[in-house]
Amino acid sequence: MLSATWIGHATVLLQLGRINVLTDPMWSERASPVSFAGPRRFVEPAVDLERLPPIDVALISHNHYDHLDRATVRALAKQMPAIAWLAPLGLAQLLRAWGAANVREMDWWQSTSIGTSVGTLTAMSVPAQHFGARGLGDRGRTLWCSWVIGDSDSRVSFSGDTAYHPEFTIIRERSGPFDLLMLPIGAYEPRWFMRTVHMNPPEALRAYEQLRGTQHEQPVLLPIHWGTFRLTDEAMQEPPEWTARLWRDAGYDASKLWLLQHGETRSVSVR
Repeated sequence: MLSATWIGHATVLLQLGRINVLTDPMWSERASPVSFAGPRRFVEPAVDLERLPPIDVALISHNHYDHLDRATVRALAKQMPAIAWLAPLGLAQLLRAWGAANVREMDWWQSTSIGTSVGTLTAMSVPAQHFGARGLGDRGRTLWCSWVIGDSDSRVSFSGDTAYHPEFTIIRERSGPFDLLMLPIGAYEPRWFMRTVHMNPPEALRAYEQLRGTQHEQPVLLPIHWGTFRLTDEAMQEPPEWTARLWRDAGYDASKLWLLQHGETRSVSVR
């Protein structure tokens, strides 16, 4: 069984069988280097940090404040010191400084295997079109990525934060087929400014088409990166409404689109 619980934004609790994975964990009130300014949550984290199940693996896609949060990393590292933290190149030093003990840095197309007490998980860092920065002078000094993870029964793609790019077909060819695709659909207006770093819903559906493979395959789509922080100009409900309309117009199975409420869990039987 494969299940997903949307905590908010790009933070999802994935359960592959008995293995628990957390993506881009972010529990702070603001996505900002300071506590008194910057984008503030519209919706509180849907699950209390202290009530999470034991986390085996945490995936980090890049170092922006809405995806890599110091307070959250410190709390998780203290609460669950055995977590295996997977991050793109350049972020291990920062994660270790915040208390993470078991950190693996990976370049695009590198893969690793994580043994846990309840099974083994494979993970591959794959390309994304985005950038890394936490200040004015460090742009591009650390890598950004998407992730593909799987156990013996299921395979998940977590795209983190990305614009539309030409590598989606290659990702599918090298690491598919997939049971669940987690694609960002929000923070896309104005397009002249955001199109190089964030997908809008039509681009996310195009990426879905390329990641899903043959016409006979229809993995679940879990849209992320919307409805939690106001980062750009579009209305908060526009991304899911637009995505649902495009999905319906394409004739896809309605049950395969997981537009989750914050805190909602859904499961799917896998191979």
